[in-house]
Amino acid sequence: MSDLEQDLEQDLGGDLADDLGDDLGTGTDDSHDTASVSLFEGDEGTLEFTRRRTLVTLLKARFISARTHPREWEVLVEDERLLRSRLNDLFLDLQVDREREVAWKRQASSETGGRFPTLLHDVPWSREETLVLVHLRDRLRAGYASGESRVFIDREDIVEHVASFRPLHATDESGDEKRARNAVLSIVKSGLLIGAAGDDRYEISEAVEPLLPLELLTELLEALRRANSVEERPARVEDLFGEGAPEHDENRRDENRHDDEEWA
Repeated sequence: MSDLEQDLEQDLGGDLADDLGDDLGTGTDDSHDTASVSLFEGDEGTLEFTRRRTLVTLLKARFISARTHPREWEVLVEDERLLRSRLNDLFLDLQVDREREVAWKRQASSETGGRFPTLLHDVPWSREETLVLVHLRDRLRAGYASGESRVFIDREDIVEHVASFRPLHATDESGDEKRARNAVLSIVKSGLLIGAAGDDRYEISEAVEPLLPLELLTELLEALRRANSVEERPARVEDLFGEGAPEHDENRRDENRHDDEEWA
């Protein structure tokens, strides 16, 4: 498994171990008495119900947004410091993009270079899933640049894009296509493509861009070229992201990189 795929999985937050990976929707039971802090016999928690629900959603979902989890997003905006503190107690760091209204968690890094215990379930993205994410980021930026408030993409468009990166020596075309289609379903499940699994067209989540730093994707292009061993493949990030590819962000923070993480 490449360092690049490891970095990408870390940037997307990971799922919790012990089968806590299913996303929470917005249909959570609200029958609890939200005015009371004590919610069950022997409850010594100090958070009222809506804050606890938001904390659990942050733990279980790869990300939350104002679009996908409006109630939780509202609570997060009001109580960001409190929720950040609770995540910090679990060696997790809260990342918030207020402009795009997206929040996600990351494994915290020790200032001394040591490793903290982790709740994150380390399942790396496959090569095909990574290519899908790259394409979605490209299409999302292009759509926003042209004035679109919501950006959509066809399933076949995604599958064809993945196929364009097949090594010239690859012969299992049907197997490659199956992996590409499974990658689409995986991204739908993650919430980064909005729609039902069987849809032919999806909306691209606004969370794609803040969760995928450009520098990481630039390295991805180089990794794919090396893996394919095809010198004719595009060597510039502009060839992957189009003519309007942005320059590197000079204010990029080191927290986007975790080269020393170990993965399953």
